[in-house]
Amino acid sequence: MRLHRLTVTAFGPFAGTERIDFDLLSAAGLFLLRGATGAGKSSVLDAVCYALYGELPGTRRSNGVRSDHAAPDVRTEVVLEATLGGRRLEVTRSPEQWRPKKRGTGLTADKAQTLLREWAADTGQGEPGWVAVSKSHQEAGEELTRLLGMSRDQFCQVVLLPQGDFARFLRADSKQRADLLGRLFDTGRFEQLERWTAELRLRHERDVHGGRQRMHALAARAEEAAGPPAADAADHRPGEDTPVADVLAWAAMLRGTAAERAEAAALRLAAAETARTAARTRLEAQHALAERQSRYHRARQELLRLTDRSARSAPARARLTSALAAEAPALLRAPHQQARAAHAAATDAEGARRADLAARAAAAGWTGPLDTADDLLAVEDAARAEAARLEAARADEARHGALLAERVRLERRRADAEDLADEARRWLDAYEDRLARLQEERDAAREARTELDRIDTRHAELARRRDAAARHLRLLGEHTAAQELARTLTGAAQDARQRALDLQERRLAGMAAELAAALAPGAPCRVCGSPEHPAPAEPSADQVTAEDERRARAAQHTAEAELTAATERAGALAAQAAAAEAAADGRTPDELAAEAEELAHRRRTVLHTAERWLPLGQQLDQLEHDGATRREQRRQAGELTAQLTGQLTALTTELATLEGRIAAARGDAPSVAARAAAVTALAGAATAALNAARATAHAADRRTETADALRRAALAAGFAGLPELDAAVLPPHELDALKRQFKQLDADLELAAAQLADPALRAAAELPPAAAESARTAAARADEHLARARSAHDQARHRVADLARIGTALTALATELAPVLDAHARISRLSALLAGAPAENALRMRLESYVLAARLEQVAAAASRRLLKMSGGRYTLVHSDGLVSGNRRSGLSLHVVDAWTGRERDTATLSGGESFFASLALALGLADVVTDEAGGMPLDTLFIDEGFGTLDENALEEVMDVLDSLRERDRAVGIVSHVPDLRTRIPAQLLVRKHRTGSTTHHTTREDT
Repeated sequence: MRLHRLTVTAFGPFAGTERIDFDLLSAAGLFLLRGATGAGKSSVLDAVCYALYGELPGTRRSNGVRSDHAAPDVRTEVVLEATLGGRRLEVTRSPEQWRPKKRGTGLTADKAQTLLREWAADTGQGEPGWVAVSKSHQEAGEELTRLLGMSRDQFCQVVLLPQGDFARFLRADSKQRADLLGRLFDTGRFEQLERWTAELRLRHERDVHGGRQRMHALAARAEEAAGPPAADAADHRPGEDTPVADVLAWAAMLRGTAAERAEAAALRLAAAETARTAARTRLEAQHALAERQSRYHRARQELLRLTDRSARSAPARARLTSALAAEAPALLRAPHQQARAAHAAATDAEGARRADLAARAAAAGWTGPLDTADDLLAVEDAARAEAARLEAARADEARHGALLAERVRLERRRADAEDLADEARRWLDAYEDRLARLQEERDAAREARTELDRIDTRHAELARRRDAAARHLRLLGEHTAAQELARTLTGAAQDARQRALDLQERRLAGMAAELAAALAPGAPCRVCGSPEHPAPAEPSADQVTAEDERRARAAQHTAEAELTAATERAGALAAQAAAAEAAADGRTPDELAAEAEELAHRRRTVLHTAERWLPLGQQLDQLEHDGATRREQRRQAGELTAQLTGQLTALTTELATLEGRIAAARGDAPSVAARAAAVTALAGAATAALNAARATAHAADRRTETADALRRAALAAGFAGLPELDAAVLPPHELDALKRQFKQLDADLELAAAQLADPALRAAAELPPAAAESARTAAARADEHLARARSAHDQARHRVADLARIGTALTALATELAPVLDAHARISRLSALLAGAPAENALRMRLESYVLAARLEQVAAAASRRLLKMSGGRYTLVHSDGLVSGNRRSGLSLHVVDAWTGRERDTATLSGGESFFASLALALGLADVVTDEAGGMPLDTLFIDEGFGTLDENALEEVMDVLDSLRERDRAVGIVSHVPDLRTRIPAQLLVRKHRTGSTTHHTTREDT
C-alpha cells in the first residue's frame, strides 16, 4: 500500500481545502508531520483512515468529522489517491451533513456519498483516465478492505502507529494484550470455539440436571403414590445424587408392598357389599309402610276440613245463585244507561248551538225570532242570500288593494328614475376635466417610453465598454506574466546554450580518450593507422560522451523553442490589450461602472413613468366609454319618468270609482270581506242549531225504548223490580271468584272420599307404626362401611397402577440418561481445558490466549531485531507463559532481557526513553507479523505518531537509523511529532498551522525551517 495524494475539505480543524502530496513528501523515504499542539497533525492520519474505511480511528463517530470553522455551504469531503494491490485507486467520501436550503430558509440534509475510481490505461475511448468502480458505501468498503487485507483496527495499529498505544501495550496485563491482539489477528474463531464448548457444556449440564430433576420428580411421585411409607422404604428414600440403579431398586420394593395391600382391600370390600344389601332391603320396606300410613291420616284430616268449610260457605253459595239468575236481564242495563247519557249530551249541545246562533245574529244585525225550527230555517235562507250578493263587492275590494300596491310601486320606480337622471347629470359635469387630465398624463408616458429606449441603447454600449476595460486589465496582467516568463526562459535558453558549448569543448578536449576507447588489439587506429597502441589515452573522471552532448543540444533546442513560444505569446497579449483598451474608449472599469450606475438610476425614474402609458390608455378608453354610457342613462331615465307619471294618473281615477262601490256594499262593517264573513257565519250557526234540535228529539225517543225493555226482563227473571235486579248483580271479577271457589271445593271433597276408600291404605292404617328411623340408621352405617372399603380398595389399585407406570418411566429415563451422563463428563473436561481451568489446564491458559501467545512470540522476535539496534545491543523482548498471581490467566506476558546483566525483568522497569524505543520496536514488529498474517501485502507507507521527545541524542540517532532502514524496498515512513531536533534531521516536512479560522498545511523542507 502506497499513498500518493490526500485532499481534505471542511474536515476536522481544516476549514478550507488542503492538498497533501505524499509522493513529494516520501521521495526521500522519511518525512515529518509537524506543527503546534492541536494544530491537526493527527487529523491528517484521521482523514486517511476515514477515506479508506469510512470511519475514524478509535470510537469516534464518523458524523463528527465536519469542521466547525467551515462555511455552512462548504461540503465536507476527503479524497485519497493510493496504490493498493498494484491498482491505482482514488476514493472520495463525504459524510451526511446539513446545509442551507437553496430556496427559502432553514436547512436540508445531504446524504453521505462514496465514490471509488481506478486509473486505467484505456477508458474505452483510446485515452487513459479514471474509471468509476463503485458508488456504494458497502461495495467500496468491501473492495478496499479486500485490497488492504486488514480491518480498520489492524490498519490503525499497523500503518498509523498511534500516540501512546504501544507504550500501554508494552506495560499491559494479559487481558489487555489479548483484547488488542484479538482484534489484530482475528482470533474470534478460537473464542467462538471456547464459547461453543462452554455453551455445549451448559446444554449438557441442563440436560443432566433436567434428567435428574425428572428422575427425582418420578421418585417423589412414586413415594406419594405408595402412601404412608413402610420402615424399609423410608430408610432407602433416594436423593438427587442417588445412583440410577438404587432408585430403580427402591421403586421395585414400593410396587411389591402396594400389591399385597391391594389383595387385602379386595376381601374387605366383598364383606361390606353383602351387609349393605341386607340393610338397604329392610329400609325400603319400612319406608313404604310409613308412606301409606301417612297418606291415610292426611286424607281423613282433609275430608273433615272440607266438610266444615262447605257448611260455612252456604250464604256465599246462595249469593252465587242470585247473581247467576241476574246475568241475562243485566245485559240490558248498559244500553239503557247509554241512551240516557246520549239524551243528556244532545240537550247540552243544542243549548250551546242556540247560544252561538244568538251571538252571530246580533253581530249580523238580525232582529227576527230564533225559537222554532221554522225560525231557524228563515234565518239560514236570508243569510245565504245576502252572502251571494256580497261576492261581487269582494272582487271590487280585492282589485282596490292591488291598485293601491301598484301605485306605491310606480311611485317608487319614478323616484328611482329621477335619482338616476340626477346622478348621470352630476357625473357628466366632471367628465371633461377628467378626460383632459388623463390625456396629458398619457402624453408624458409616451415621451418617457421614447427616452427609455435611448437609455437602454446607452446601457448596452456601456456594458460592452466595461467588458473591454476588464479584459484590458486582465490582458495587461497576463502580458506582464508572459514578459516575466520570457525573461526567465531567456536566461534558461542562454544557460542551455552555454552548457551545450561547454560540453562540446570538453568532449573535444577528451576526444583522444574517446577514440582510444574504440581501439582493439591488432586493429589499425582510425587516426594514425598503426595496429599497435602502446599508450592509449585514458578517459578522465568527468569524460563527456556523445550522448551527453546530444542531450545538451536537445535541452538547448527545447529551451529556445519555449523562449520563442513565450515571446510570441507576450506579443499577442500586448496586441489584444491594445484592442481592448480601444474598445473601452480609454476609460477604466470604475469610470464606466459609475456612469452605468447613474444611467440605471435615471432608467428607474423614467421606467416608473413609462410603465403608466398602457394603463393610462386603457383608462382613457374606459372613461370615454363611461361618458357615452352616462349620456344614454340620462336620456332613458327622462323617458321612463314621463311614462310612469301617465300611468299613475290613470290608476288614481280607477281607485276613486272602486272606493264608492265598496262603501255602499259593506255598510257598517270595516270591509266587504268582514260583512261577508259575518253573514256566512250566521248561516252556518243557524244550520248547526237546527241539526242539534233534531238530535235531541231522537235521543229522547231512544231513552224511553231502553227503559221499557229492561223492566220487562227483570220481571221475567223473578225480580220484583229494577232495584232488586240491581242488588243481585255482582261485578264480573267477584262472580268469577265465587264460581272458581265452589268448583274447587266440590272437587276436593270428592278426592278425599276416594282416598279413604283405598283398600291398601285402610290395611296399612290397621298395622303398628313403621320403624323407619332405626332402619335408616342401620343402612347409613352399612353405606359408610362400604364406602370406606371401596375407597381403600380403589386407592390400593391406583397405587399399584401408578407405581407400575412410574416404574416404566423410571426405567426409560435411566436408559435415556446413560449416554447423556457420559457425554457430559467428556464435554465438561474439554470445556475446562479450553477455558484454562486449573483442574484441567496447569498454565491456566485459554485457547485464544494460547493462539495469541504464538503470535506474541513472533511479534517479540520481530521486535527484538530492531530493539537490539536501537538499544545498542543491550535489550531484547521475550514472551513468557509463566503463571501469574491470583486467579488471572497467563500466557501473554512480555519481559525484557538485559544483555548487560544477563537478567530477565519486567518491561515496567524501563526508563521513559527505553520504554519509547521498546514500544516502537514492538509496534514495528507487530506491523511485520500482521502484514504476514494479511497475506504479505506490502506496506509502502507507514506513520508513527509522537513519542520521540523522551529520547536523548544518542538514542534518537539509533532510532532514526532503524526508521531509516524501514525505507528498504521503497517504503516511506512519516513521523508525526513536534520535537525540534527532528526538523534538522528530516528534509521533507509537512507543516500544519492553526488559526482562528481553521488550520492549514504547507510543504516545507529542512532549509525552510
